[in-house]
Amino acid sequence: MEQPIRILIVEDNVIIADDMQSMLEEIGYEIVDNVIVYEQAEEVLKTQQVDLVLIDIILASDKTGIDLGKHIRENYDIPFIFVTSNSDRATVENAKTVKPNGYLVKPFEQQDLYTSIEIALSNFSQAEKSSGTSSNGMHDAEVAVSNSVLKDSIFVKKQHLYYRIQFGDIQFIKADNVYLEVNTVDKKFLVRSPLKDYLEKLPKHKFYRAHKSYIVNVDHIDAINSKDIMINNNLIPISKEFKEFIIGAMNS
Repeated sequence: MEQPIRILIVEDNVIIADDMQSMLEEIGYEIVDNVIVYEQAEEVLKTQQVDLVLIDIILASDKTGIDLGKHIRENYDIPFIFVTSNSDRATVENAKTVKPNGYLVKPFEQQDLYTSIEIALSNFSQAEKSSGTSSNGMHDAEVAVSNSVLKDSIFVKKQHLYYRIQFGDIQFIKADNVYLEVNTVDKKFLVRSPLKDYLEKLPKHKFYRAHKSYIVNVDHIDAINSKDIMINNNLIPISKEFKEFIIGAMNS
């Protein structure tokens, strides 16, 4: 099933940290933990699933948020945002050395926090692309986040949230003009992407192009005839080539 993005807050001002947590939970994000020092954050990252980290640059310990950013960059494949009261040139230049995925200056509103998270996820998605980075604005950024891939799952946007969907929960994907309809057992998500490009982001041993307008997860095929397959009571047309492939695979 789809999972909300899991966020770790690292902020030594308890009032600000609690306020951030309330803002995020109101939007719909899940807070993994709310900690005040580097060492606590390090332990959470080691033991919990975290999708994104919000980090205050000045922490209540010898090690700073920049030290934590460096630790994340070297050991984890997740995005992080610096949250700070300092926007002076020296602080910004120092922060840039660990390549954060966002930089949010206090004080901020809920919408600022939400937008920064979107941008951070977008930057992370762009950095993951082997071809490098390219973005033409917020619209392209949203598309990039919708298509960003993790090791065993993919982020898909629905309303104002990006949900993490396990590959195994995706049953089939249907092309509809410029959009794709990603179908799980009980949910549908719209993604703006060419079908061919999306197929490249999915595990090749599970997902196949069954028809010019469909990608299917072979683990969810319930039945097959000469022209169609059935997945969760949905009849999906198949090409001759896919029919031959799937029957051969079933009989091997």
